[in-house]
Amino acid sequence: MKYHIDTTANNGAGLFTLSLRWVIGWTYFSAFWRRLILENKLIPDEAGYIGEKFNHFLPNALGIKPIIEYLVTNPDALQTSMIAFTIIEAIVGLFIILGLFTRLMSIGVFFLAMGILLGSGWLGTTCLDEWQIGVLGVASGFTLFLTGSGMYSLDNYLMKKPYAFTEKKWFAFLGSGLLPIKNLAPKILVMSLVIFGLTLYTNQYFHGGVFGTLHNKSVKPKVEISNIKHNNSQLTFQLYRVEGADVYGSFLIGIEILDENNQIIKSINQNELARFSKEKINNHYVAKIKPGKHSLILPLGSKADLTIDLEGIIINENYSLKLIDISGIEWIAKLK
Repeated sequence: MKYHIDTTANNGAGLFTLSLRWVIGWTYFSAFWRRLILENKLIPDEAGYIGEKFNHFLPNALGIKPIIEYLVTNPDALQTSMIAFTIIEAIVGLFIILGLFTRLMSIGVFFLAMGILLGSGWLGTTCLDEWQIGVLGVASGFTLFLTGSGMYSLDNYLMKKPYAFTEKKWFAFLGSGLLPIKNLAPKILVMSLVIFGLTLYTNQYFHGGVFGTLHNKSVKPKVEISNIKHNNSQLTFQLYRVEGADVYGSFLIGIEILDENNQIIKSINQNELARFSKEKINNHYVAKIKPGKHSLILPLGSKADLTIDLEGIIINENYSLKLIDISGIEWIAKLK
């Protein structure tokens, strides 16, 4: 069945969004360009590995946390996913720039942006960076689906050639041209309200940006202490870094055991933590807690079980474990 293409409407709407199309296209294609061409960031255990950055999303992701946790606990699946994700971004970005199968690629933009929004919308030390990228990407993907590509696109080039498939109805849905949808205006209104609602909801959920107290979980580190166990010779506990900047670790410079009067009965100082035995750190994810040059480094999203020797110290009721960050922040948990 042939479908008549209104080239005037197509060229007009698509032409108006030309700059948006190119910018959005480069936004996604550049991810591939940075990770593989300028520098290979798809190699596990090397600095800048994209899988570790993906791990940073985990603590406060919305809705997709189980998927992220599965991947960061299965390194092979994580690497495969990161490669596939990068290839998808490259295809979507390049095709959007070229204006080839624009509407199909705009759906890709929509869902890629949705993934960014749900996974990392809580990150951003200054201007809620990842949340803005996510919501603008969702809205842009929807807009490009409505407009398709105009004059300067391969879709337009194909429609001007005597190719039979460009006259099919499916091409109007996947490529460009006048959308074959009746009563389009109310449908656009509904979808726009949904996207606006998603924007307000995520802004409030991640940052308290609509009402109440504004907060930013990327400003300072926060470490959760749990699973505390001890016997006559060792103390084991789990650390999970859940907040703070994703590009900057938490630097642990002190671990102390305090008695019921808050007197120090055992202390591990900064230099000892810099030489902390890796055999006594059991990491759960690809973002690893590890000794650094001057401290014990806790990347965002890292979770590990640490073991320290008690050296004859008997843990009594109401004793506490205190961690000291280089910033002066302290975290305390009771030893029961």
